[in-house]
Amino acid sequence: MTTLQEAIKAFPQMEVWNDSCSCKELQYALDQCAASGATTNPAIVFNVLKKELPDWEDTIKQIIADNPTFTEDDVAWKVIEALGLKAAKLLEPMHEQNHGQRGKISFQANAKFYQNPEKLVAHAVQLASLAPNIQIKAPASKAGIEAFEEMTYQGVSINATVSFTVPQALAVAEAVERGLKRREAEGKDTSWMHPVCTIMGGRTDDYLKAYLKGKDYIIHPDALEWAGVAVFKNAYKIYKERGYRTKLLFAAYRNLHHFEQFIGGDVVLTITSDFQKKYNGTKVEIKNNMDTPVPQKWLDELLTIDEFRRAYEPDGMKPEEFQHYGAFLRTINQFLGSYAGLVELVRKYMIV
Repeated sequence: MTTLQEAIKAFPQMEVWNDSCSCKELQYALDQCAASGATTNPAIVFNVLKKELPDWEDTIKQIIADNPTFTEDDVAWKVIEALGLKAAKLLEPMHEQNHGQRGKISFQANAKFYQNPEKLVAHAVQLASLAPNIQIKAPASKAGIEAFEEMTYQGVSINATVSFTVPQALAVAEAVERGLKRREAEGKDTSWMHPVCTIMGGRTDDYLKAYLKGKDYIIHPDALEWAGVAVFKNAYKIYKERGYRTKLLFAAYRNLHHFEQFIGGDVVLTITSDFQKKYNGTKVEIKNNMDTPVPQKWLDELLTIDEFRRAYEPDGMKPEEFQHYGAFLRTINQFLGSYAGLVELVRKYMIV
């Protein structure tokens, strides 16, 4: 039994998802990590295609041949759907056996809509209609928060992404609660829904390290390895106190803390295949660490950083500030850049 399997066996409330729609990687996650979900987005699809392009060239060519009036964007989204749906098939039996609580794959609504809630909702509903086990990712911008309520009301299980902070996580959970209550007030079933809110903790670490490079002071480097963990644990504590039905999800793995510190939690861990193998190759004591606080000496150092306080404190930011936070800007730009790369790859098959 691998380390991740041992952790899931000891704490079955935990979930491991494969942070990719690669079926090769997902099969490893199912076999060796007791995985119960997966995720995709245009950036992930672009990376999968760079590694597995021979497996997908015929699909790309067929989409183009079948749809001669399609734009490059139209083709790119059909490719995204094709990769995601193949992975969704691997998870469908688990989804059926668990009444929708396991076996989902996240598709991402177009990140270009991060300022437009109506377009986010429309794309979310369209993507969610493709298979019964799809849940929908969208950026946790101000517009995204508005969209999450409506998506939830319309029966879409959401996965908030481009999210790094406690204020974002709380705003997402409140929006989902409003959507669930609206459904329930109309007698609509919510028992099969499985909303999650991502905190990309490793990217929180990355941003704070970059932020400090431009300052005239430094803190102990070990403290910076705990920043994302501290944010996630604080959000988790508040979620439990308030009884939110959204489940927290940790993403963007950088170190051992990002697995070890969350063992025992009622959480989702979306782990890339390379870090799944690293964790499975590392002997970790399987014990409940979720409620163990971050060492106070590191938290005290982190709290001297204004950008960390904005991420850590529940009222550190208002929704209109979310899309201007440094980690959000870095990530949305990367996502949009990867989407441009995917379109460029598609173009090579269209202009021949």
